[in-house]
Amino acid sequence: MDDDSSQLLRPSLTDILYVIFLRIVALSCLWFGLTYWGMLVGYSDGGFGRFDLLSLPWRAAATSLAVIFPVAALGLWLASSWGPVIWTIAAGLQLAMFVVWTQTFGDHRIVVISHILVAAVYVTFRAAIWFQGRQRAEPYKI
Repeated sequence: MDDDSSQLLRPSLTDILYVIFLRIVALSCLWFGLTYWGMLVGYSDGGFGRFDLLSLPWRAAATSLAVIFPVAALGLWLASSWGPVIWTIAAGLQLAMFVVWTQTFGDHRIVVISHILVAAVYVTFRAAIWFQGRQRAEPYKI
């Protein structure tokens, strides 16, 4: 192989940092999923968050998030294209819970802020990777 083709195959620092970022977000998604499962089975919150003791909105939200977050974690860990999509669904549901329906679900600002920060960093990475791809595709001008 010549020098140009080996440069195209070698991941850039941005690509490596992007995968590390995705894996950190995957670990947080796994934590969220385990937290919801622990709540639903009565392991956490002193047993007061058990499925049979929750209100109907909490049952629907907690059950959905207990399934969606581990799936998002898998997709993000594998750096697949569907991982961020599933994370967006889960984060959107939590944002709706804690921003739109605060009377029902409470006000968890740290969750809201963390999802907004993760989304901003994700968009920044995707833009950097896109610009980098355009730069690699352009022929060098002297």
